[in-house]
Amino acid sequence: MIANRGEIAVRVIRTCRKMGIRTVAVYSEADRTSMHVRMADQAFLLGPGPSSESYLLADKLIDICKREEVDAIHPGYGFLSENPAFARKLQESGIILIGPSADAMEVMGSKLASKKAVADFDVPLVPGTEHAVEDPEEAKKIAREIGMPVLIKASAGGGGKGMRIVEKEEDLNRQMKMAISEAISSFGDGSVFIEKYIGGPKHIEIQVLGDEHGNYIYAFERECSVQRRHQKLVEEAPSAVVDEELRNKIGNAAINVARSCNYTGAGTVEFLLDENRNFYFLEMNTRLQVEHPISEMITGLDLVEWQIRVARGEKLSFTQDDLQINGHAIELRLCAEDPTNDFLPDIGTLERYRPPSADHIRIDGFVEEGSTIPIFYDNMFAKLCVWGKDRTEAIERMKDAIRRFEIEGIATTLDFGYFVMEHPSFIDGSFDTHFVQNHFSPEKLQENSMDDDRAAALLSAWFLKNHDPIVTPSSKRGSDWYEKR
Repeated sequence: MIANRGEIAVRVIRTCRKMGIRTVAVYSEADRTSMHVRMADQAFLLGPGPSSESYLLADKLIDICKREEVDAIHPGYGFLSENPAFARKLQESGIILIGPSADAMEVMGSKLASKKAVADFDVPLVPGTEHAVEDPEEAKKIAREIGMPVLIKASAGGGGKGMRIVEKEEDLNRQMKMAISEAISSFGDGSVFIEKYIGGPKHIEIQVLGDEHGNYIYAFERECSVQRRHQKLVEEAPSAVVDEELRNKIGNAAINVARSCNYTGAGTVEFLLDENRNFYFLEMNTRLQVEHPISEMITGLDLVEWQIRVARGEKLSFTQDDLQINGHAIELRLCAEDPTNDFLPDIGTLERYRPPSADHIRIDGFVEEGSTIPIFYDNMFAKLCVWGKDRTEAIERMKDAIRRFEIEGIATTLDFGYFVMEHPSFIDGSFDTHFVQNHFSPEKLQENSMDDDRAAALLSAWFLKNHDPIVTPSSKRGSDWYEKR
């Protein structure tokens, strides 16, 4: 069973087909006509559109598995993919989870617990507290010790929720209350901790893979610094600023993180890289990442296949020395949102949807012309990925793919992706996680669009000036006009 929806469900089904594994899809009423429902061998309705009434119904998923004699569940990402209680229920029901153990999820699902776990494994940590902080006076004392600015973070947080940057000590009390309130509202856990705020970091993550026999590899790094509201929009592999020496250090640190919780399957270890090339452990995502395709494109691995093989108890059939970086890959997340209006979600129907096609282009999606983006879920509807022999070629191929991608009916991040590819700080690799706030504005995107219009007009004028039209007599009787073709 693929206990998920959208593009990740489609992507998992494709690998299952390749491996000769029959698939069961589940869907909400909002996804009744979705692509993953049509692709699977069987499909079952869970309930209404809201995820709390459909994709989050753990017991209903398990009941379907038992009735249909399902061997294993692939949870994709989001929903129940990092839920240790769900993992334990599956184990009790004799159903294999294609993912790590509930214990590993629990440790890495808490930022405080994960920091404690990796402390004995020589993994660099951002200076800060190793325990939850509730008292504002204690928070002020810690802030003075590590130096302002500081970052207040929810222990159970993710996606930028329960996170506050504090520049001045007098703002600490108010910002702590806000972070705790948001953490309780979003995660049901008000625990927050404090760490030193790294001013202009790059977000570097390492793809790891481990089996039940103690074997681990890292499939190199991904650069994920182009973000809005702490959520990624553009990713690339490898990073433009990571050399072989640094890659080995971060890769081995990522494997140590995985060892610290006896991790099995595919996971991602995230780090912050400061301007002095110091790196610090941020968190581990105990699931497949949205941006996994670019790691597959530069290594030749099928990470979903290896998730399944590891869940079967198989050993990794290769070592770290067998892996090499082949070329460069970039991913643009296509989201139904308006970059000219603070990236606000846009709801509507894809009146035109014509993706580009080439050997170096990979599109993971679940929509077609005429599809409507449901309002109940994340608004990402596809991922545009390109490969090039080097970074320069990959950037040019991404620009070409964006130009050829025809989408009408909703606002998307397509033009924003082109803006990024053309920006000097992206091209030279100097950008950091503040790229959007430092370099992007709706006016700049509109200027780029106007530049494109002017270029098209100039090209048209040049063509007309330098190419005489062929003139033929009109076939219409009595006409003194000539037709041009």
